[in-house]
Amino acid sequence: MILVVIEHEGGAPDRLSAEALTLGRTLAGVTGEPLHAVAWGTDTAAVAGGLGAHGVAVLHTIEDARLTDHAPEAIGGSIAQLVERDGPTAVIGTGSDRGTEIMAHVGARTGRALAANCTDVRTGDPWQVTRQRWGGSLLEEARLEGPVRLLTVAPHAVEPQVAAVPSAVAVQAFVPELTDRDLRVRVTSRVPAEAGAISLADARVVVGGGRGVGSAEGFAELDELAALLGGTVGVSRVVTSAGWRPHAQQVGQTGTRIAPDLYIACGISGAIQHMVGARSAKAILAINTDRDAPMVTRATYAVIGDLHAILPAIIAEVRAAR
Repeated sequence: MILVVIEHEGGAPDRLSAEALTLGRTLAGVTGEPLHAVAWGTDTAAVAGGLGAHGVAVLHTIEDARLTDHAPEAIGGSIAQLVERDGPTAVIGTGSDRGTEIMAHVGARTGRALAANCTDVRTGDPWQVTRQRWGGSLLEEARLEGPVRLLTVAPHAVEPQVAAVPSAVAVQAFVPELTDRDLRVRVTSRVPAEAGAISLADARVVVGGGRGVGSAEGFAELDELAALLGGTVGVSRVVTSAGWRPHAQQVGQTGTRIAPDLYIACGISGAIQHMVGARSAKAILAINTDRDAPMVTRATYAVIGDLHAILPAIIAEVRAAR
């Protein structure tokens, strides 16, 4: 079987899990094996209802009353026990921070190699994978050997698609053997996001700001434009370091990786770490005074000038068009 590790919210797999399921279904079709999934926490029964559209035959639910939220050692240990019991051909995790952390624990517990951030997987003897290295600036071709292949999917490397024919999903409970030590690191509480706020990872339009915005107050225009376009604001690392905006809005290798239809980058030079986070944007509009800035040279469109003069003009045109 091909086993996909599911992250879910509110009873539905998130986007990165849908990407992993798409790759898993492709590999299952090539190898002629069934597609299985594994999930934990609350609402796992509800998750099964949405997995049929992805061609999943069996959902394994990790049953332990203590696993109500993220606990990397415990979850990784549980999946490792499931792997040792069932011996899947491959285990596929998401490329999120949590997904990678869990799969690292699976690799450590089972003593198997983990190929992280894969953009392409080709079956054979051995399997061949293409994976992102150095923050996405390097693509590595590697061999993945062994009876069980462990890998994660690079965020937004696979376009999520549903199966041509939905499947009936059988639910099988799996009770792992966990100790208190396995649960020494876990999420104990959460701070809910602002009501009605658009997630940076899911936004179709992102208005980004960098050092060129000039100050925390300078982001008022970016906030206004993002609201008009039904999007949200993202920022570069230097902005969060200056305390102008929270880290939750950072786009980049150490922030959130985005895949909007349009990324409007205002006063952002375009360091490689930031471009890693924005590389999946379908189109980039760069607004910058430096025509030679890396962001400008990589943009789909560019406007050379002062963003504080250009943004009000864009906002006025959007309002007029409406």
